[in-house]
Formats: sequence, C-alpha cells, structure tokens
Amino acid sequence: MLQTQLAPAADLHASTVDRLGLAVCRGEMASGSIVRIDELEERFGVSRSVVREALRVLASMGMVASRRRVGVQVRPATEWNLYDPQVIRWRLASHGRVAQLRSLSELRTAVEPQAAALAAMRAPLASASELMGLSGKLWEAGRSGDTELFLTLDIQFHRLVLSSSGNEMFGMLDSLVAEVLTGRTHYGLMPQHPHEEALQMHVDVASAIQRGDSSDAHAAMLAIMTRAMTEMSTLWNEEAHKSAS
Repeated sequence: MLQTQLAPAADLHASTVDRLGLAVCRGEMASGSIVRIDELEERFGVSRSVVREALRVLASMGMVASRRRVGVQVRPATEWNLYDPQVIRWRLASHGRVAQLRSLSELRTAVEPQAAALAAMRAPLASASELMGLSGKLWEAGRSGDTELFLTLDIQFHRLVLSSSGNEMFGMLDSLVAEVLTGRTHYGLMPQHPHEEALQMHVDVASAIQRGDSSDAHAAMLAIMTRAMTEMSTLWNEEAHKSAS
C-alpha cells in the first residue's frame, strides 16, 4: 500500500527534474538568469516542495545555485557535471546535440582504445570469452537490422571492454558510453544495417583481447572510434556551416 502511495509522488518528482533539466539544457532557462520558485510552481504545475526537491537535484549537478533573497540562478554549462548520464541525455535532447556527440566521441576515442589494450593484458578468461560471444551476436543483430538488440549488445560490449581494462576510472565511464550509443541510435544517427567492416572490427577487438595482443586490441578499437567519427563528420560540417552562415 505504501509503495502505491509513494509511486505517483516519485514519478512527479522525476518528471519535474527531467523537465527542468531539459529547460536548462535547451536554453529556455538561460545561463545567468534568475528564476523564482513560485514562477516554476506555476510553469510546471507542481507544488513548492516538488520544485525545491527538483532544484536540489539540479544543484547537485552544478546546473543551478540558490541565491538568498534573489532566487535560483542558472549556472553556465562549464560548471555542470558533464559526466552525469542525465545531463548527457538532456544535452542530447537539446539544440546542442551535435556538440555533445562530438565531445563524447572525442572522449571515447581517447579512452576506449587504451581500455582495449589494457583488457588484452588483464581481462579474465571468462570476460574475454564473453566478448567473443557478444561480437558474434552483434554481427547477427547488425545483419538482421534489429537496431534495439544491436544497441543493447553494443552497450554490453563496450561496457565489458571498459571494465575488463582493470582500470576502475575507465570502468566508471560505462554509463557515458551507453548514453552516446543510445543517443546516436534514437536520434537516427546509426545505420539500420551497420557496415560489415564495423561488425568485423568488434570481432577483431574481442579476438585480440582473447589472444592477449594489446597492440592489435588498441588498433582495432581505434578503428571503431575512427569510423564512428567519420560517420558523424557530416554532422560536424553541417553544424559548422550553420554557425558560419
């Protein structure tokens, strides 16, 4: 009974956090602007307590800050916790989607090849075998055009590479990678049928890790990252053209 009573309140809180976060990321609540709690109550149609709790969440992400006798100030994006999965999700849902994808892709290119190289040296046998199995399933899902299954498997694959590196800092980036892969898929930035070369690259990464060949693992993962950057380069160029015009 208690769970039934709490669920609507929890849903309302989560929904308000989501709407506020999106409003900030979309520039509807501009950086440096001051908003008052009573204005947010009216705007979102929720109680003062719900607004306050939602603002506390955004404050913990560095997105807003309370100013006594003034209101709530929206902080610049440079102050946000840009690694928070929710912040990433909101930025991908905003007009800054292309810039966010580019930043995430550049970060992945810097980290994941090294993670693959370390995994080749440190991955337990069971993890290496699981990677081989996942690469085979990815191939099947990619050939069949099952984009949602491919996304699920792709997230599992890259998450396992990061955790198998034995570097706990790399392992903590798994949610970031999941968000960028999900964003690319759900915003139509992934082909329904991945190119066979891309599918083979995942097999190559898994095979190199299983063989313990760190050099090949690094090269194969770098090839995946380079291909992803190339596929999205059209987006970067279009964005640059819009900014220049």
